[in-house]
Amino acid sequence: MDQTRADLSILHVLVPVRGRAGGKTRLGEMLDAEERETLILGLLDRMLATLAAWPPSRRVHVVSGDTVVRNLARERGAAAIPDPAEGDLNAAIVAARDAAVARHATAILILPGDLPLVDVASLDRLLDAADAALAAGNGRPIVVAAPSDARGGTNALLLSPPTVIEPAFGAGSLEAHVRAAREAEASVQLVVDASLGFDLDTPDDLERVDAAILVELTRPRPQSATA
Repeated sequence: MDQTRADLSILHVLVPVRGRAGGKTRLGEMLDAEERETLILGLLDRMLATLAAWPPSRRVHVVSGDTVVRNLARERGAAAIPDPAEGDLNAAIVAARDAAVARHATAILILPGDLPLVDVASLDRLLDAADAALAAGNGRPIVVAAPSDARGGTNALLLSPPTVIEPAFGAGSLEAHVRAAREAEASVQLVVDASLGFDLDTPDDLERVDAAILVELTRPRPQSATA
């Protein structure tokens, strides 16, 4: 595999998920601990169902320090990767990236596990931007990013080759990713998309979610997925 040129033919998706115990604590005003745990699993379940319906995704890797999260990933046909450094999001992503590269991925798409509105159409728009970056760069490495609503964060990051830049998720990640892409002389595209830009993290976010989706996200998981 040529690590100097972009190639979208084997795209793997990486989904980092925090453990249930420490996840979504800012929703504590509206949801108790058990409800937050159910929500985290519901968000992952919805994401995996969407990715299963999206043909460009050749394989999905879920990385988490939570055994129940990894069990659910396996039940839905994804690879489950233990978090090598619980609490370090970027280290977790690197572990998933390495697993994807070992399975010959030529491109990776990083999608945090708390994006309730992501659908096939929004993923297609992201891939269209990747195709445009590939054409504009004449085969140079590509970096495609979808900003979070607040624009300071990154809610989706598509890279080809997978190691063209290092993940820098956290405060100010969008600027960090774009700067690293330019230093790598990659072809860059930004995708401002309402579905990709919305992550569920605060009580205000919870109130913005459509009632039908919220019911889906908060229904109890089957026992096999929570054992």
